[in-house]
Amino acid sequence: MTDFQNWLDQPIATIDSTSQQAAIERQQQLTKPSGSLGQLETIAIQLAGLLATDKPNIDNVQITVFAGDHGVVDEGVSAFPQAVTAEMVRNFSRGGAAISVLARETGASLSVVNTGTVTVLEKLEHVDDKRIAAGTANFLNKPAMTLAQCQQALLLGRDTVEEAKSANMQLFIGGEMGIGNTSSATAIASALLHITPEKLAGPGTGLDSKGVQHKAQIIKRSLELHQPQLSSPLSVLQHVGGFEIAALVGAYLHCAKLGLPVLIDGFITSVAALVAQEISPESSQWFLFSHQSAEPGHQQILAELKAQPLLNINMRLGEASGAAVVLPLIKLSCALHNLMATFAEAAVSQQ
Repeated sequence: MTDFQNWLDQPIATIDSTSQQAAIERQQQLTKPSGSLGQLETIAIQLAGLLATDKPNIDNVQITVFAGDHGVVDEGVSAFPQAVTAEMVRNFSRGGAAISVLARETGASLSVVNTGTVTVLEKLEHVDDKRIAAGTANFLNKPAMTLAQCQQALLLGRDTVEEAKSANMQLFIGGEMGIGNTSSATAIASALLHITPEKLAGPGTGLDSKGVQHKAQIIKRSLELHQPQLSSPLSVLQHVGGFEIAALVGAYLHCAKLGLPVLIDGFITSVAALVAQEISPESSQWFLFSHQSAEPGHQQILAELKAQPLLNINMRLGEASGAAVVLPLIKLSCALHNLMATFAEAAVSQQ
């Protein structure tokens, strides 16, 4: 059996129900009406089970942005040129991107993995160059990846999470950067959910309505071409996915196998979470959801994942930016859970 199959067959970690129940009971004793803090209560309870403690904290957070290019950009599906992917990787390295600022301000550790830019990049600080190829193939004409490339990208995500776990990280956030990757994500979602691309496609980096219609048509024609091969979530990923999306899938699966909580960002990362769930349904127990993207298809992806995101502030940047914005809320959720007095401690009448 291959290394890949051995890894894929590893079981999903079990959530600590004892700690989760203890957290539920603690919430009922805190000096507030039960449920009055809404999702700030449920997030703390969920983290208690995931971190196996009745008083959870997320002091050590790893943000990893996976970058890669997409051959389907040749079909005019993006408002930005493909060169932007590599240019943004350099921007990440210099600390000038939105996620760079957010990571610094929230105290999270930030790294970047180049899964496959068209441009060969020079050695860059904080960038791990794991370039599989010069971008994926144009999936309008052929599979985006070979099977070997798809497996390589998934294992790349696995290895990244392995490093985060060994560094005692308590929460993993995956981000993405890749011109054209909303087209790949839309194609994957359309194939898995059996929803037409016209109902899922959005502006991405800023397409107008005519551009969105064109993008949807390219995706529709691509799915028609590959339809006979789209028999499993892995084959969907191989035929219309991207290196960085596959790496995210591998990362999310490995987090669930190791017992490392995941905070999902926006549309593209949610599609990767959907693929992970399709491969291993129990993996989604380890997922927290940060925000609802302004991309029109995101709400349908979240519904399939039974997700309750914490925010809806019309973000659609990617890069893990939405997840990073939510980090302070999650930290406050833990602080309220851990530090508030109980009715007994405060000598407050409960009824």
